[in-house]
Amino acid sequence: MANSLLPPEERHLTPDQVEALDKRRDLGHTLLVIAGQFAVIATILLLWVGQDLAYSPGWAHPMAYYFAIALVIIAVCGVVGFLLRRGTPRID
Repeated sequence: MANSLLPPEERHLTPDQVEALDKRRDLGHTLLVIAGQFAVIATILLLWVGQDLAYSPGWAHPMAYYFAIALVIIAVCGVVGFLLRRGTPRID
């Protein structure tokens, strides 16, 4: 009997399809971890961004640029990771 806790599209998968699904979810989890690590880095960078924007002359704002790059990485890895992790997680 099929597991009624699984979504209908995951109830009748072959072993190869289950393995591909697990790899997809593992990659999604990895991307979510990367996004979380960059969130910590962005939080630390935030301590310097205000000072950098206030006191650096002209377009020379390296901390602001690093902060912006970290935010882009967080957004991309977070959204892609969340989309890859969709579905019911396996129970180990």
